[in-house]
Amino acid sequence: MKAVVLSCDWQPRPGFKLGAKDIDGKLTYLGSKVWRNPRLQVVEKEVPKPGPTEVLIKVRACGICGSDVHMAQADEEGYIFYPGLTAFPCTLGHEFSGVVVEAGKNAINKRTRKPFEPGEAVCSEEMLWCGSCRPCADGYPNQCEALQELGFSCDGAFAEYITVDARYVWSIEELKERYSGDDVFVAGALVEPTSVAYTAVIDVTGGIRPGDNVVICGGGPIGLAAVAIMKRAGAAKVILSEPSQRRAELGKKMGADYVINPAEQDFTEAVLELTRGMGANLYLEATGLPAVVWPGIEQAIWEGKTIEATVSIVARADAKIPVTGEVFQVRRARIVGSQGHSGHGTFPRVISSIASGMDVLPLVTKRITLDEVPENIIRLQTDRSECKITALI
Repeated sequence: MKAVVLSCDWQPRPGFKLGAKDIDGKLTYLGSKVWRNPRLQVVEKEVPKPGPTEVLIKVRACGICGSDVHMAQADEEGYIFYPGLTAFPCTLGHEFSGVVVEAGKNAINKRTRKPFEPGEAVCSEEMLWCGSCRPCADGYPNQCEALQELGFSCDGAFAEYITVDARYVWSIEELKERYSGDDVFVAGALVEPTSVAYTAVIDVTGGIRPGDNVVICGGGPIGLAAVAIMKRAGAAKVILSEPSQRRAELGKKMGADYVINPAEQDFTEAVLELTRGMGANLYLEATGLPAVVWPGIEQAIWEGKTIEATVSIVARADAKIPVTGEVFQVRRARIVGSQGHSGHGTFPRVISSIASGMDVLPLVTKRITLDEVPENIIRLQTDRSECKITALI
């Protein structure tokens, strides 16, 4: 079968020290500190065989994530941009859906409580939590101490087939009530990134109350999915901050009430004007540019009348956040970090939301073939004209 594989050289930066969970020459939780000279190839691999609790899935759709782009993108010294858990060589791809081909005898379908049967339309979590460490036992699978990730540290879904343990697999048969043909699987491939957004604005923050104001910084797929989720959750005003005109238009399609162009407008002044001086109850940092966006967020919290505003950080960045503690103390504001999408019923809730009318398909602005994945990953390093590019496989 064909697969898109990323290879890199293990060349730690000066001063790098292996962490307790790192494996010398193979795996690290600090990718941008170690991996150098990324190389993408379409290669031939054997079709994997499912174990007793695993499902063999024929991949039908897989989206390119910003993480895929940053893993394949090098800085001036040749080190990859992506700062997180990585092990190479690795088949990329984690935003996917497909059809069950074969299942182990103990691969249980959560929809039927019976073993998966061939033909079931499914998607999958990409965070492979162990279920037995203390964070998992406490209900925080995204912080699993033995975490592996599809498309990061083990082979992902930019391939014709993939095996995944059934515990991470979710039926998307419900999506057939609203979509048909390829759209079922394109929507299914958007469950994972939409679940990342759901976790960031609902799970880790405690959500909002209907009538609250929300500001989304960054009109990438996660930020735009968050726009749709927040509007569906009852936000009075959802304000998107995004300089790209095309993504601003997508923001309006996804439910944004207003769009700020931070390159042309004063962010704080615009937020306060649009909210009648209140500011927002929730700010989502989805840009990965902390030095650029945090001063404006902080100033809006300081000058606004809303007490106990929350800033949720979902974008990954190998950079420090400039924060003035006094502002957060006086305004009783808080900062929360969000990683991943697993636990607390996020996947089934997102699937049901999409099936019942939260249309996420506008996020996909280009559909490609598996062979075209490498060139489009490279293109996205400099070209932001597309939002979500999805391969039909």
